[in-house]
Amino acid sequence: MNPILVVGSVAFDSIKTPSGEVSRVVGGAATYFSVAASFFTDVRVVAVVGEDFGDSAAKVFGGRRINLDGLQRVPGETFRWKGVYGDDLNSRESVYTLLNVFADFNPVLPEPYRDTPFLFLANIQPQLQTRVLDQVRAPKLVGADTMNFWIEGAPDALRDVIKRVDILTINDSEARQLAGEYNLVKAARLIRQMGPRVLVIKRGEYGVLMAREDGSFFTAPALPLDTVIDPTGAGDTFAGGFMGYLASCGEITDANMARAAIYGSALASFAVQDFSLDRLLRLTWAEIEDRYQQFRQLTQF
Repeated sequence: MNPILVVGSVAFDSIKTPSGEVSRVVGGAATYFSVAASFFTDVRVVAVVGEDFGDSAAKVFGGRRINLDGLQRVPGETFRWKGVYGDDLNSRESVYTLLNVFADFNPVLPEPYRDTPFLFLANIQPQLQTRVLDQVRAPKLVGADTMNFWIEGAPDALRDVIKRVDILTINDSEARQLAGEYNLVKAARLIRQMGPRVLVIKRGEYGVLMAREDGSFFTAPALPLDTVIDPTGAGDTFAGGFMGYLASCGEITDANMARAAIYGSALASFAVQDFSLDRLLRLTWAEIEDRYQQFRQLTQF
């Protein structure tokens, strides 16, 4: 079993969906990722929070295999975001994004973290992702995420990151934007030519499309759900389950990659069934295994 290092954001979110509204709950890409990945392996977090991130907020990490030695606490306020979702939960309006202490985030890895075998670069500025890559020593597997803001605003820096990662996880609209190609199969092949061995395209309610190193594809549907409360963090939860399962495996094979995609999808399907991290924090391993089997039954024919 290999530990994972994740570098990204820890934030306070305020969220409104057709099901209700919550204010100032703990969120952020590194938070969702680490909680999901901790079901499979040990996780080391590098992020920054402000003076307002107290012990009560840190409880989301408590009792889990999550090491916070790399969580920087600095004067100021923690990164804050507020979003409002439309009736179909596919459209979202960002009411505000207050970077606060995250604006000056300088990811400095504690010395023991630099030899972590698995690394995931959550959605942060590509220049910061490069700074992290320059600090780690010979990782076995590097995954990364990004978003449309960086694809448009920092394309050269992002390309430099993509060249150095093994796995890139992005959503379907980001894949089309990055490749300049609407057809997802063609887009996936173009992006793989940029450097990553494997591309994982997150398609929300339509599942996952994975382009493998040998040019083949693996696809899995999303689990049909009758209750979806809050999609915030679903993609980061998927990435945590995906990378966490791979880190728990003895070797990286196509079969294990496919299983990782299903475990990631299973965890994401739980995350959307309550606000923030609430469902993940109540989740048991037995429930994860049961939902994994539901995915298997869904795809057998």
